[in-house]
Amino acid sequence: MSGHSKWATIKHKKGAADKKRAKLFAKLIKQVEVAARQGGGDLDANATLRTMYQKARDASVPLDTIERAIKRGTGELEGVNYEPITYEGYAPAGVALYVEVLTDNRNRSSSDMRSIFSKNGGSMAEPGAVAWQFERKGVITLDRSLDEDELMMVALEHGAEDLADEGDTWRLTCEPTDLNGLRDALEEGGISFENADLTMLPTSTVEVADVADAKAVLRLIDALDDNDDVQDVYANFDMPDALLQEAAEAS
Repeated sequence: MSGHSKWATIKHKKGAADKKRAKLFAKLIKQVEVAARQGGGDLDANATLRTMYQKARDASVPLDTIERAIKRGTGELEGVNYEPITYEGYAPAGVALYVEVLTDNRNRSSSDMRSIFSKNGGSMAEPGAVAWQFERKGVITLDRSLDEDELMMVALEHGAEDLADEGDTWRLTCEPTDLNGLRDALEEGGISFENADLTMLPTSTVEVADVADAKAVLRLIDALDDNDDVQDVYANFDMPDALLQEAAEAS
């Protein structure tokens, strides 16, 4: 089991109810706007926009707010031109980090990233040093009580590559281009899911077994995630569930 996948699930559940909701909304709106700028405002013709639109709707972002973001992206409304940048580095215990940023000021973001890594026991790396350890995938998280055979029957017919047992959830994995079709198939089959998103999954993991290291890793990830320009932080750590939960509660 990928520890970071478990951490992403914990963050998703925490973020739905805590004070970071407004910051989450801002990040999702920015993602919608950039997707519309890069591929146009038609949900049917722009798969990335459709994914980001649905992600925003799942998080209860108001529909009119999403529609305004799309119009800013297509130029119908005035908006800021955000630039996508990725940063790579290492957390304590040798955990690899891949950070996706959308910014209107490259110099500010670079300075912020260096500061956050430095202050939280991490180190930045050259481009490409970490990226090869991750691959882009579509991931759908479902409640573990769902029947495995029923899930497999629907999933395999619609592009799923793997169904993994994550303890209290199932994790369906697919190619990025198959995410929307797989999501639609689950909905049409009456199968509910907790989350569906494009993500970066590690191709190998680093085991973290020490509580101090675990807290330090999550502390750095949280600090990065709190930055307004950061959209997603991916890591290749793996740690026992009990240790992950203890470290998450302290973060």
